[in-house]
Amino acid sequence: MGIATIAAALLSGGLIGLVLGLVGGGGSILAVPLLVYVVQVGSPHAAIGTAAVAVTANALASLVAHARGGRVKWRCASVFAISGMIGAALGAELGKAVDGKRLLLLFGLLMMGVGLSMLRKRTKADAPDVRLTRDSASVLLPRLIPIGLGVGLAAGFFGIGGGFLIVPGLILATAMPLSLAVGTSLVVVSALGLTTATSYAVSGLVNWPITALLVTGGIGGTLLGTGLGRHLGAKKGLLERGFASIVIAVGGYVIASSLL
Repeated sequence: MGIATIAAALLSGGLIGLVLGLVGGGGSILAVPLLVYVVQVGSPHAAIGTAAVAVTANALASLVAHARGGRVKWRCASVFAISGMIGAALGAELGKAVDGKRLLLLFGLLMMGVGLSMLRKRTKADAPDVRLTRDSASVLLPRLIPIGLGVGLAAGFFGIGGGFLIVPGLILATAMPLSLAVGTSLVVVSALGLTTATSYAVSGLVNWPITALLVTGGIGGTLLGTGLGRHLGAKKGLLERGFASIVIAVGGYVIASSLL
């Protein structure tokens, strides 16, 4: 492994961690393009497997901070995660069976769709006190289970942690505010990422040296992003819109590259 590759992997990991700490998700959706086009991992499938392992490690690190701050709805997260893990296991098997270039094309389309959805304003009132109890189960479970399954299927298929799919999914299912959805989503990101990573690792589609470099860079990036996020909390909406634009642009680049 050359110095240029090592530097690219460390910087890519730092960027993934920075975005994860700054806006509470999204690092995973950049991980595959960074591995393919910056680190130059030859196989899209190996890039997906490597990204899944690295994102899982970074998500677990971020989850600790959110849990200490009381920003995790554990029961809602557990139901969503179990449903999502089933979907992720199925999605990972489907993803490995798809041609690499076609997989990148679909991934680019997903990026553009997620980016556009992030630009839409939410009209539903927040429910910060939402809890999954015997009384609320009849309302919440029919929402959490199918949405979790669908998000897991996409996360496993594309090898992403799914933060920007899980957060909107949790808000849609429970109406919890964004701050709680971000913390709660990290439980699901970790669970789905672990499921996807295990599937790809068993198939020998993880580049472990690159993974170690991504995680190392990601630790520094997460710490920096979390610190910046606290200072820029009042401008979180602006940050999210800016990141949505980046996701759309990168998605367009991935689509164009896969068609050449």
